[in-house]
Amino acid sequence: MSMRRSVLVLAAIASVWMTLAVAQQVRYFPLPSGAGPHDVAPAPDGTIWYTAQRAGALGRLDPANGKAEQIPLGRGSAPHGVIVGPDSAAWVTDSGLNAIVRVDPKTRDVKTFPLPAGTPNANPNTAAFDRNGELWFTGQSGYYGSVDPKSSEVRAWEAPRGRGPYGIAANPAGDVYYVSLAGNHLAQIDIKTGAATVIEPPTPRQGARRVWSDSKGRLWISEWNSGYVSAYEPATKRWSQWKLPGDSPRVYSVYVDERDKVWLTDFGANAIVRFDPTTEKFESFPSNKSGASVRQMLGRAGEAWGAESGNDRLVVVRTQ
Repeated sequence: MSMRRSVLVLAAIASVWMTLAVAQQVRYFPLPSGAGPHDVAPAPDGTIWYTAQRAGALGRLDPANGKAEQIPLGRGSAPHGVIVGPDSAAWVTDSGLNAIVRVDPKTRDVKTFPLPAGTPNANPNTAAFDRNGELWFTGQSGYYGSVDPKSSEVRAWEAPRGRGPYGIAANPAGDVYYVSLAGNHLAQIDIKTGAATVIEPPTPRQGARRVWSDSKGRLWISEWNSGYVSAYEPATKRWSQWKLPGDSPRVYSVYVDERDKVWLTDFGANAIVRFDPTTEKFESFPSNKSGASVRQMLGRAGEAWGAESGNDRLVVVRTQ
């Protein structure tokens, strides 16, 4: 066999091996038809919560057997985000109910925390817990607010620059930041007073959509309009930016895993993308179906989970 042919054969074998390796890393879980899953949150018991937005329910998938159940949240419900709280319960931002909803993981009891009078159609989007165990949430119509799980008090503030508050996250110190999609900025919330301070990204009209903190407190932001993932260091107030591969990336979500690898979803490429800040390299995991529309990711050690809202599936990329 000639040297050239040997090289070609080895390249083909390597390509097949790489394809099989990626296939083994990625797994899909079909959900009930019409679920319209939006956000996901791995639970301590190994199951996965997901918001079934079109069904007005909170879903729970058992990856061990692939079975999913859906818990109705109430008439008119349209749940958007879900996270697991310090109490191990699922906490949901529900735009249809204009409320925050808590679902008990054992009893499945549903408790609703309506937003205050004067904040109709606030469109609650996402939530995060601060260092004191208080939940903070965004309302895309131009609000942000908090829920005290102990007293059940719900507060809301008008956001600077009005419409747009979308993603929200807490850093390891328990400080809370949110991003504004329509307002094109990052903001820090003073958890004592509730005041929000705007922080300007370097790219105008970037469409900051979601935000997540790494283990060092650096904030990672997915930019829907610009196609960039950006990072902001609060201590130095410095920004860094990286453009995702491809001609027209549309970066929806961001999640940082336990190894400080940054996970993104790119609607333009119909793919989940992993970014290594150390090597500054991107790795793509395209969906095996068109129109996946993975809207948010969350995970646990060795697993990055997302919801394919366009295909009524959950997807996991296993890294171990």
